[in-house]
Amino acid sequence: MNTKESPAQRSAIMRAVKSRNTTPELKVRALLRSFAPGYRLHRKDIPGNPDIAYVGRKQAIFVHGCFWHGHGCARGARSPKANADYWREKIARNVARDAAHRARLAELGWRALVVWECEIKDAPAMEKKLRAFLSGARDR
Repeated sequence: MNTKESPAQRSAIMRAVKSRNTTPELKVRALLRSFAPGYRLHRKDIPGNPDIAYVGRKQAIFVHGCFWHGHGCARGARSPKANADYWREKIARNVARDAAHRARLAELGWRALVVWECEIKDAPAMEKKLRAFLSGARDR
């Protein structure tokens, strides 16, 4: 990354970041297709618009980018130096919104799983986590 980017260049880069069909999301979907097909994508009628939803089971999976959703890993904990207050507030709003969506899903009888971008690197562990969630195991 060029540290000499202008604010306009940085803004253009951030606008280009996708919110759907991201690489982490595609990897999770590829895993799920092998043992649990039948999911639906980006359902706007479900609180939080989950990335993956098993509507009949009332199970929602959110694939979160560590930076954007404030994960505690190294990638999520880094903070931009430019416009730091803005980014701190932005990520805090994202975290609060995510929590509100999960609470609303619980009120409606749904179970939700958050898959973090950093977790996807370990495919066997990710598959185990997904299988446990989909089988109804509550000890995640």
